[in-house]
Amino acid sequence: MGNRFRASVPLTDDWQHFDVAIADGVATVTLNRPEKLNPLTFESYADLRDLVLQLPYRDDVRVLVIRGRGKGFCAGGDVDEIIGELIRMRPRELMAFTKMTGDLIRAMREVPVPIVAGIQGIAAGAGAVVALASDFRVCADSARFAFLFTKVGLSGGDMGAAYLLPRIVGAGRATQLLMLGDTIDAGTADRYGLVSELVAEEELDDAVTQLAVRLATGPTLAYAQTKALITRELDMSLAGAMELDAMTQALLMTTDDHAEFHAAFNDRRAPRWTGR
Repeated sequence: MGNRFRASVPLTDDWQHFDVAIADGVATVTLNRPEKLNPLTFESYADLRDLVLQLPYRDDVRVLVIRGRGKGFCAGGDVDEIIGELIRMRPRELMAFTKMTGDLIRAMREVPVPIVAGIQGIAAGAGAVVALASDFRVCADSARFAFLFTKVGLSGGDMGAAYLLPRIVGAGRATQLLMLGDTIDAGTADRYGLVSELVAEEELDDAVTQLAVRLATGPTLAYAQTKALITRELDMSLAGAMELDAMTQALLMTTDDHAEFHAAFNDRRAPRWTGR
């Protein structure tokens, strides 16, 4: 399960605040409070952060899928269990909370594992940002997004939303979504560029599975480096980005997967990727 580049802290499969299943290289996290549209709590935030942080040290996970049980993906932070507590906290505690939520999003962007969010129903507040931080957003036609932070009297730039959203939908649309906090339907989100794949409700499970399997059985090292370049180059100069591209590509040209492509091409067969 682990690898040699770890210290003595054990990995865990004991996740108490959502369901986790690992099979064939795919780890599926299912938020499991459908009666409240799967809101996040202090504990589920922390568990999700810790799960993402341990993925690079597991040899049995090549893709992470995030789903919500029932009619919605994630309605955001639990109004009673989080917001009700936050208004009674002192600044030191509040800062610890906001940094924890940011640590989750940063971990999602920096982990060398593709993340697929499968979204039906509402993705609101923190749930919308978790979807935003994923690499792919496969959406049912019932999906709805709401970056509703200003509607609770807070900044729309929560958990990195003001950094990530303009880079996906542009500054104008991001201003509209983050400042007004209105809910948009799946068709509008698709038109804005927020959706990776839009499918009918009954096709969502299959579409998420197909994408996850494709990623898990593909050239995973190439995927990891592509994700890293996309994330790192957002803040780099052209010259720095070109240098990083060149060094990364030269390294990948020495891999087994690149050699396997050449062999498969000459043998007129599909490549057998190993991620090495």
